[in-house]
Amino acid sequence: MNKILVFGASGQLGQCLKYVSDERSIKGFVFPDESQANILGVDSLGKLFAEHKPNYCINCAAYTAVDKAEDDVDMARKINKDGAGNLAKLCEEYGATLIHVSTDFIFAGNTTTPLSEDDVAEPINIYGLTKLEGEHVVAASTKRFYTLRTSWLYSEYGNNFVKTMMRLGAEKDELKIISDQVGTPTYAIDLANCILTIIENDKQQYGVYHYSNEGVTSWYDFAMGIFDIANIDVKVFPVRTSEYVTRAVRPAFSVMDKTKIKNTFKLEIPYWRASLERCIEKL
Repeated sequence: MNKILVFGASGQLGQCLKYVSDERSIKGFVFPDESQANILGVDSLGKLFAEHKPNYCINCAAYTAVDKAEDDVDMARKINKDGAGNLAKLCEEYGATLIHVSTDFIFAGNTTTPLSEDDVAEPINIYGLTKLEGEHVVAASTKRFYTLRTSWLYSEYGNNFVKTMMRLGAEKDELKIISDQVGTPTYAIDLANCILTIIENDKQQYGVYHYSNEGVTSWYDFAMGIFDIANIDVKVFPVRTSEYVTRAVRPAFSVMDKTKIKNTFKLEIPYWRASLERCIEKL
């Protein structure tokens, strides 16, 4: 039986991994709380690895406050780069495989064709830059790693776009949503199932992979889908990015090509709206 350590267990993806592992009756998962599993605490991390001697380590911990990161560069870098490096070095020392979660934000978003794992990474904000630095330190620190880049993550857990839209849609008469940023929503339950599939297959075909749900949409159309499925009556107006200024610049296009992960692990990835329906039904 595999022993699997999950870091960032209280976050959105960590909670989804707990739900999915329970649902599928998969044993061997350990979900330590942050007091034990702060990825910046090298000594406490070492004790966890020595105690559990994991076969797999899943890094869901990250600094994800995209706008705040522009002014909090040191902490974003510590968590997204140094923390990832701490886990990678311990995985190498203990012979464990690291599954590290990264982001579509490592790309500039200035293309119109789906992004492959080999496309040039050109982050346009601090969050994306520090996540890319984390990818580099993982690859430099261990041979046994899967880096999973994902996008627009949401679920029943944590704070995310779906839950925010459902709340705002119930509170307000009208909303303005950006319509010229295009990507793919990812149901974190689907990503959690993908991670379990990688562990169960144990193919040892390490490297970088892209995973999101299937399809393409804008934030505006994503919001419209949420309101339609949830039967929320609110007027929604599309606006351009230039009309909705944020501290951090966002990629205009971050649709990812998932051919590699589908072929390697024989995955069937759900269409984004079908997964959204499942999530809203649970909510």
